Amino acid sequence: MAGRVIRQERAVQTRAALLRAAAEVFAESGYAGANVSAIAERAGLTLGALYFHFRNKGQLAREIVLSQPDLVVPPHPCRGLQHAVDVTLTWAYQLLDDPLLLAGARLVMEQEHFAGPSENSHQQWTRLVSEDLHEAKRRRELRAGVDVEALARLVVNACTGAQMHSHLETRRRDLPGRVEEMWRCLLPAIAVPSAVKGLRFGASRAKGV
Repeated sequence: MAGRVIRQERAVQTRAALLRAAAEVFAESGYAGANVSAIAERAGLTLGALYFHFRNKGQLAREIVLSQPDLVVPPHPCRGLQHAVDVTLTWAYQLLDDPLLLAGARLVMEQEHFAGPSENSHQQWTRLVSEDLHEAKRRRELRAGVDVEALARLVVNACTGAQMHSHLETRRRDLPGRVEEMWRCLLPAIAVPSAVKGLRFGASRAKGV
């Protein structure tokens, strides 16, 4: 029994090492420029070990993209509009040095090679933000008539665009500021004054990212 537990733990560690190595290679070279040999070498493992856990680089890329929302957890419990703000800002801070999120940012333009339309990161993040905004609507934080689904798409589109421009102009160092600026522009138009007044913008820094 002990031997099986050790083997399982080793398999989990190997899989995690391969995902991190793949993320680093994808972040540097993109999907088209990456190859499994470079990923295995970066992880310090053999190609056989890589193929034991993943069929190809497409499966590695797909798993990295699908894992993105699970990697972004605001440092303080919150709901509704505050959660939507905190998720986007936590993402912006973590993206500065998290290899898995950096890989996701690089892979966003190449997803047609490994992910279906319902699995791409835009759809994932839109669903996540939409859930928060629906909760905000139930909590009467949004103005009457706000189209929650359209707003969720707008937020994700704005964050994606901010990430791309920030990468080109400052290597993403000003991305958190751009995301906060987006919310400060949007909030007066979408949220009731009492909800805007109660929002915190510094909470995402608590993680130290």
